[in-house]
Amino acid sequence: MDLAWILTIFTIGFLGSFISGMVGIGGSIINYPMLLFLPAALGFTAFTAQEVSAISAIQVFFASLMGMLVFRKEGLLNKALVFYMGTSIIVGSFVGSFVSNTLSSSVINLVYAILALIAAMMIFMPKRGKDVRDVTEVTFKKPLAVILALIIGTVSGIVGAAGAFITVPVMLVVLKIPTRVAIASSLAITFISSIGSTTGKLLGGHMLLVPSIALVIASTIASPLGAKLSKKLNTKILQWILAVLITATAIKIWMSILL
Repeated sequence: MDLAWILTIFTIGFLGSFISGMVGIGGSIINYPMLLFLPAALGFTAFTAQEVSAISAIQVFFASLMGMLVFRKEGLLNKALVFYMGTSIIVGSFVGSFVSNTLSSSVINLVYAILALIAAMMIFMPKRGKDVRDVTEVTFKKPLAVILALIIGTVSGIVGAAGAFITVPVMLVVLKIPTRVAIASSLAITFISSIGSTTGKLLGGHMLLVPSIALVIASTIASPLGAKLSKKLNTKILQWILAVLITATAIKIWMSILL
């Protein structure tokens, strides 16, 4: 087993998990393109899109769990939002991840590119939600939240993501959730969603043991660190970090498809 290869996978997982804890995403927005392109660029055997989506699913599970535990202690989780969106998204993520086992790598990459493009456009739209001191003051349209979560879960399950990179923009722009509450609640929803997507990937038989273990270890270390840093940063800075990440990923994936 090549130590350099394992360290490369660990580094990818650490970076993705740190940022996931900081901006409330599961890390797949970073890990998916890095796992897809970086190992091959460094001379290692390239992963297929099926393998990347499976590895990403298990990483998202642990990264979102660790980040969620940090925010839970701060009382920033909106339980109603997590319940309505979490219940709906886990159904969609299981269906999407199971369906993805029948899709080609090019189709999976295309779905991911479309998701990233939508998220990139949404993140630059005006946000009306304001930070509040009490999360119980946050209100949202429950039927709309359920429908959106079901759609997000289905399409994100196809690429092995829990959908947080699209869930956060949806919360900010459509549901008008305050930034810090959206980040904290998104990690909890992402964790619930990742249960469905991880289960679907395990049943599909594309899970690779060693890369998955490397990413899990990286997630348990890096995600809490990112979550702690998030509480010290201005919400505008967090939004811009998320915007840059999503936009850069969308550009990279679309370039790989079109060129």
